[in-house]
Formats: sequence, structure tokens, C-alpha cells
Amino acid sequence: MRTIVTACLIFLFWFMLSGHTGTLLLTFGVLSTMLTVYLAKRMSIIDHESYPFHLSWRLLGYYFYLGKEILKANVDVIKRILTPGRVNISPQVMTLPAIKKTALGKVIYANSITLTPGTVTLELSDDEIKVHALSKEGAEDLQKSDMVKAVPENGELFS
Repeated sequence: MRTIVTACLIFLFWFMLSGHTGTLLLTFGVLSTMLTVYLAKRMSIIDHESYPFHLSWRLLGYYFYLGKEILKANVDVIKRILTPGRVNISPQVMTLPAIKKTALGKVIYANSITLTPGTVTLELSDDEIKVHALSKEGAEDLQKSDMVKAVPENGELFS
């Protein structure tokens, strides 16, 4: 069953990225999916701890939260770029506490900051994250720690 679910997910991912509906290309997609699943099975990659099978709703909710934050940040950066006259950019480098317990939680948080336009994670250590923000407002939003609360911990990802 796990193999069939994996094959379906891989094919759906391929189809979403390619968008091809021609018979020949769909056949190639199915064949490449089958080859990928065969190789993954042979290498013992597909097991009970495989990533896509035990995801909880918390991770799905986090994806929606992150998408909303990315859209908000894009709008903010576009406004700053397209505003005529004086540009409202005040670069900030700040240090945030890395309050997540697990290494995975810290990495997800640091990557989420980088994925959000206008902010970049510069350095991640055991207890802090150094971040560059495009504006003072962006830095203040990060310091509110809404994003760190939304980032799931490693144990919360699996049901």
C-alpha cells in the first residue's frame, strides 16, 4: 500500500510540475514514476518512517500559514520598490532566539525566515538565529515571534 501511495504522490507531483496531458508524455511520466519507485524500494528508502505518510494536519496548516506570510511579504516588498520618491528601506541585522527544541524545528524556522521576501537568515547556531531584514517593520514582525509559534517541532509532524 505504501508503494502505491508513493507512486501516486510522485506522479501527481510530476503532473503538477509538467502540466503535460499528451499520451506520450503521460506514458513517460508513469514510466519514470515506476522506475523511481522501483529504485526507491530497492534502496529501502520507502519504509514506515518515510516523510509523506505520517504528516499531521499541523504541517498542512503550517504550509498555509507560510504561504500567507510569503504573500504578505511579497506585497510589502513590491510596495517598497514601486513607491515613487524616497525608498522606505532600512536594513536591519538582528539576533532572534532559536527557541525550538529540536534541530529540525530550528532549521524549519530559519528556512521559513529566508523564504519570506525581505528577510534572510544569515547564521543559525544552537541558541540564536542571525537575520537580515529589509526594513524595520519586517524586523519587528519577526521579533513578535508569530512565525516561531507556527513552526511545528519534529514530534508534532508525525501523528
